[in-house]
Amino acid sequence: MTDDALVLDSDTSDALLDHAREGADRERPAEICGVLGGTRGPPDRVTDARRVPNVATHPRTEYELDPASTMETIDRIEAAGAEAVGFYHSHPETDPVPSATDRARATWPGYVYVIVSPVADDPIRAYRFTGEGFTEMPVRVE
Repeated sequence: MTDDALVLDSDTSDALLDHAREGADRERPAEICGVLGGTRGPPDRVTDARRVPNVATHPRTEYELDPASTMETIDRIEAAGAEAVGFYHSHPETDPVPSATDRARATWPGYVYVIVSPVADDPIRAYRFTGEGFTEMPVRVE
């Protein structure tokens, strides 16, 4: 039996929530985003969340990772001996479930997509992109 959970270390979990709160604390809320580093599993383990600028046209309701910064960030994660596990972004005003835009723009099959919402009771949720859609994964903080 495989363990298709996402395991976050507590410091990374805190960093994701802090970054999401920064996006939500503005007079004009904006989605934040970045790359997750660690080891691919199962289970996938995330020990690093690296911020990448959101270059979306409408950052209040969508995100687009800056392409050059994303590739540089992945290179830095790999140079440090870790793997790119996936990506994260926030929903500053809604629940952490994939939107239609999130579904349409996902491009990395097999990778984890974490959505963080500082306004939700369950603020960090993870999904594996299958190439055709998202499958929710349990999240464990250790």
